[in-house]
Amino acid sequence: MFAVIATNGFQYIVSKGEKIVIPAHISEVGKKVAFDKVLLIKDNGDTTIGKPYVKGAQVEGIVRIQGRMPKKIVYKFKRRLKYRRKRGHRQDFSEIEITSIKRGGRSGS
Repeated sequence: MFAVIATNGFQYIVSKGEKIVIPAHISEVGKKVAFDKVLLIKDNGDTTIGKPYVKGAQVEGIVRIQGRMPKKIVYKFKRRLKYRRKRGHRQDFSEIEITSIKRGGRSGS
């Protein structure tokens, strides 16, 4: 069984026991989180597609790790103008372990 969820502008294919990394701090470490924007659920050949979300479906997980990703360097340069800008950025992230996928109705909004 797997599901497709939408959160923070991204879509993830998840199944029970899987760990996903979301580029945002969702909740505190050890807390349970629930994703109700489920786009699709597939279970043993039975596929439920939402319009746009599957009505009543929910994916639950536990926040395992929070931190910051490695630094990305943004360097701007214009030749012959002595223009140079160097900036760094570290994105926050949350690692979530999926604990359950609950089916809802057939489809709905």
